[in-house]
Amino acid sequence: MIALDPILSVKEITKYYGRIRALNNLSFEVPEGSVFGILGPNGSGKTTLLGIIMDVLKATQGTFSWFGQIPRAEQRKRIGCLLETPNFYHYLSGQRNLQVAAAIKGHGTDDIPRVLELVRLTERKNSRFSTYSLGMKQRLAIASCLLGNPAVLVFDEPTNGLDPAGIAEIRQLIRDLAREGHTIILASHLLDEVEKVCSHVAILQKGELITAGHVNEVLVEEDLVEAGAMDLPALIESAMQYPGVKRVQRSDQTISIFLSNGSADLGRFNQFCFERGIILNHLVLRKRSLESKFIELTNNATN
Repeated sequence: MIALDPILSVKEITKYYGRIRALNNLSFEVPEGSVFGILGPNGSGKTTLLGIIMDVLKATQGTFSWFGQIPRAEQRKRIGCLLETPNFYHYLSGQRNLQVAAAIKGHGTDDIPRVLELVRLTERKNSRFSTYSLGMKQRLAIASCLLGNPAVLVFDEPTNGLDPAGIAEIRQLIRDLAREGHTIILASHLLDEVEKVCSHVAILQKGELITAGHVNEVLVEEDLVEAGAMDLPALIESAMQYPGVKRVQRSDQTISIFLSNGSADLGRFNQFCFERGIILNHLVLRKRSLESKFIELTNNATN
């Protein structure tokens, strides 16, 4: 089977603003058909990276390619982009605003009914933009990106500033667009966003790439068992031999045992220790959250 070229390949991208290094030697690939999240706290370099791959900014060093080729103007037509709040006319209807956007982009108007239906604004197409909710305004902005049916969509913080209902609308829309075959690249500081809509993720911290890959591999959940015994060194030695253990951390009176998801069985672990002459005086199962995994990754990057 022939492997397809990645939609986007980023190689050793570095960006300086004067003496400030915003990005440092970033390299990763975005698979075709993926929903690829660029995740990181505010100030981690997400928007700078999107600006570079969209040719709004120039990298200090490094290269990137779209569709396996050096970036060219023709390729730009295959990419729909929403990096900042679009300048729609408040006194015009949603449909009329899209007609203006289509003219600016050099597209005809035949595609407007399709994109309005995709973003579920057909019934409000004749309403003035000023009457739209924040979620509807964001959906119209995405509709503008969809004109011409681009293969790739690039969004910077697509749910920023929205209420819970608006956030749910945009996330569902992203899932729908992914099912239609679009490759989607989105920047977000929200772990919940990446967990709910993304198939792949790159995590940035202060311009550094911490890790990248499939969400299930990068942000894998783990079982966490807390255990205690009079002889902690012996308990640690035994715990390291327990099936499924990934690592063991010691605190003052207990140890934390990190196991592969679903590997924890308190009864089995208690018997395992008893057979080795260790009597437990503390045993608790805790489910480790994706949030704690993300915090660990970003904290480790700064230590």
